Amino acid sequence: MLFGDGENLAITIENKVDEAKGMLLDEINFDLEMFLHLNDEKTSEYLLGFDGFNTENIESLANAMAEIGFNAQYGSSRKYLEKALQLYRFCSLKDNTYSIEREINIMAINNELQK
Repeated sequence: MLFGDGENLAITIENKVDEAKGMLLDEINFDLEMFLHLNDEKTSEYLLGFDGFNTENIESLANAMAEIGFNAQYGSSRKYLEKALQLYRFCSLKDNTYSIEREINIMAINNELQK
C-alpha cells in the first residue's frame, strides 16, 4: 500500500492528538482531556476564562475536534464529536452571523452520532 494501513493511520492520529494536548496544556494551560468531559455550562465558563477565545477561535477548535472524531479509530471518537457539536452550537448562539458551513458540520456530526 502506498500510504500504509489504517492501523498506522490511527496510531498517527492518536500521536498527534496527544501532542496537541501537551502543547495546549504547556502553552495556554488548556486541559483538553478535562475539557472533553465538561457539560455545556462548564464548557462556556472554561472557554470564557481564556483571553483571545472568540467565536472564530472556538469554531476552529470545534473543527479540530470534529476532524479528530471523524478520523479517530479508537474509543474516544464519540466524545470528540459530541464536544465539537457542543462548540458549534455555542458558536451559533454567540455569533450574529448565520454560517452554512457550521450548519453542515452540525448535520454531519449529528448523522455520525446517530449511527
